[in-house]
Amino acid sequence: MIAALADLFPALQTWLALAAAVFLRVGAAFLALPAFGEAFIPVRVRLGAALAFTMIIAPALSADMLGLTPGEMPPTRFYLTEATSGLLIGIALRLVVHGLQIAGVIAAQATSLSQIMGGALPEAQPAMSNLLMLAGLTLAVMSGLHVHLVETFLQSYSILPAGVFPLTGDAAAWGVARVAATFSLAFSLAAPFLIASLLYNVALGVINKAMPQLMVAFVGAPAITFGGLFLLLITAPFILPLWFAAFEATLSDPFVVP
Repeated sequence: MIAALADLFPALQTWLALAAAVFLRVGAAFLALPAFGEAFIPVRVRLGAALAFTMIIAPALSADMLGLTPGEMPPTRFYLTEATSGLLIGIALRLVVHGLQIAGVIAAQATSLSQIMGGALPEAQPAMSNLLMLAGLTLAVMSGLHVHLVETFLQSYSILPAGVFPLTGDAAAWGVARVAATFSLAFSLAAPFLIASLLYNVALGVINKAMPQLMVAFVGAPAITFGGLFLLLITAPFILPLWFAAFEATLSDPFVVP
């Protein structure tokens, strides 16, 4: 009995090291992941979700895939690389969601809707930005986000091998390119509101020049408010699919910048 347990101990030790490595990668990603890593979700729920993902991902991996030697505990550096890799995955997906948020902020500022319910929400974002973000997250969750995340984590081991730190220069260049892509996506999604705002202000200036005695502010403020809400109504069905296509592309390969 003791001999059998002695033979089983190295295998159990290796499996625990593998599970701990997977949990660190998943747990670090959950600090920034969309939907699962939101600030309004309790920490216990996020921890439970990270453990559930670990139980799904760990059996699909082997000690050879992670470079683990049976009977030997990996060094601390090995676990630090796993946390770093997971954090990069979470940041890549979070930046796509920030693109949708920034698009909402730009649209709200362009249509003078930035102050409507702006301070009553937890993150002090304009209502238009929060509406687009919640709609985008709902669309992602309904499309099977949990299944796609498992595939992303499994594929990440071929791009970011366990125990290998990402090169600093490559990570910095990737981060800058990803942030630039986020702002490019935001401006693209908010383009209809920017164009409408430009046309509105030009028309208002012409009217003010032609009729100086008319208080254009009193006439124009309700018009831009109604116009912004109406534009959101007709453009949201086009904005969300465009954003979701970018989100799916990032989810399939977080380390390729479009």
